[in-house]
Amino acid sequence: MTDVAVLGQPVTFPFSKKTAKNKLMKSAMSERLATFSSYDPRMRGQPTEELIRLYETWGTGGIGIIVTGNIQVKKDHLEATGNAIIDRELPSDYLDDYRVLASAAKAYGSLVLGQLSHPGRQVPITIQSSPESSSDIEHPSVAGVLFARPTPLTSAGIRDIVQRFTYAALVLYKAGFDGVQLHAAHGYLFHQFLSPRTNNRTDDYGGSLLNRARFLLETIAEIKSAVNDSSFMISVKLNCQDFLYPNNGVSEQESITLAKMLECLGVDLVEVSGGTYELQVSGKSDNSPSREAYFIDFADRLRPNLSWSKVCVTGGFRSASAMADAVRRNSTDVIGLARPLTAEPLLVTEILRGDKLHAKKNRFPHSQTFHVRDFPIPTYCLRHKGQEFLFLSSFIYSAVTPIHQITAAATQIAEIGNGYDITDFSNPFNVSRFIAKLQQELPTAMSETVSSEKAESPGAHLR
Repeated sequence: MTDVAVLGQPVTFPFSKKTAKNKLMKSAMSERLATFSSYDPRMRGQPTEELIRLYETWGTGGIGIIVTGNIQVKKDHLEATGNAIIDRELPSDYLDDYRVLASAAKAYGSLVLGQLSHPGRQVPITIQSSPESSSDIEHPSVAGVLFARPTPLTSAGIRDIVQRFTYAALVLYKAGFDGVQLHAAHGYLFHQFLSPRTNNRTDDYGGSLLNRARFLLETIAEIKSAVNDSSFMISVKLNCQDFLYPNNGVSEQESITLAKMLECLGVDLVEVSGGTYELQVSGKSDNSPSREAYFIDFADRLRPNLSWSKVCVTGGFRSASAMADAVRRNSTDVIGLARPLTAEPLLVTEILRGDKLHAKKNRFPHSQTFHVRDFPIPTYCLRHKGQEFLFLSSFIYSAVTPIHQITAAATQIAEIGNGYDITDFSNPFNVSRFIAKLQQELPTAMSETVSSEKAESPGAHLR
């Protein structure tokens, strides 16, 4: 029997003094189960019973920390249709709905963090034809998905978005969330400011790392000041590096320096991830050596530079032995799990009880899968109240995640939210049927959806 007792030990965070009951965290994944309207942005982003059921299910699973999918802070700048939103310009802040969600997720003692995000330039043109970013560097089209050239944010525009993040954090605080996580990885707006690839500004928000980090640092300081409760946790999700060649993204050393800045601001938890939506690496990056987790080597180099802030490594963990070994080696304080918890929402409880030693192994043939860096396939089966939507899949876990597995996880999220049985992709028959359905239905679904979106011209209705 693998000694997993170390995973069941609590983690107390240095600044908020919050304590997670164990060292396992459900990392953020985009659920796309909130309300959405192409015509009226005021009818977007409300948590639904499906979204609440999803977190109620994860809440029963013994998870130490639960991080929600990216809650957007601006109603017409979304990662995808169906995102949850907290925007002061909406008719409601959905406070009561978020209270229900927080209560459901926390019912069995988990800490719950709401991940807050803004996509910046990384929003399909069918959702937003006038994106905003650090600079006017257009996101390249990917597999036929087009992105509009962004408008560089003015100082006043940056200040407005800082206030939007702060407003959203206050709503979550009032709703009973234990804290927030700011998404500063995977090519979203904070990351666009951090990366010299997407930030060519010459003012106080461009140039040096300190200037490029200023937007993120100001947001953290503003949230802390507005909430005015030291027990409210702040977490930040960072790239260990961007894996972009030529090497003009955020470097590993810059990520370490940034983590030290975050510690100085009282950030409790730094979650380590990597990669961006426009990954241009060829072949498997060196973030996945002999050990199971993708970014554990970077965490080994990061940890000696931090005295207080805790580190979470997400991506690649599947066996209880690798999780326990990473903690015992002091490589990480917290183990982040994402897709394993869409297949098995009770996996953490089963691991800690010793009932399971390994997450289910899906049976997708690697020779038949595209990777995120090559082809961002849309997820096609997320449902709300019986209606089926086509969503661009921008789940970015790492440079090495097979895209069929990402789409399968999105399917399982929808199944949990709708109360359906979860498809078991460790069964080769289910995998074959899923791939066949995807190959048969996806081209038609993409064509019909793009045509429908063009006809509706949702950008004309955005306010």
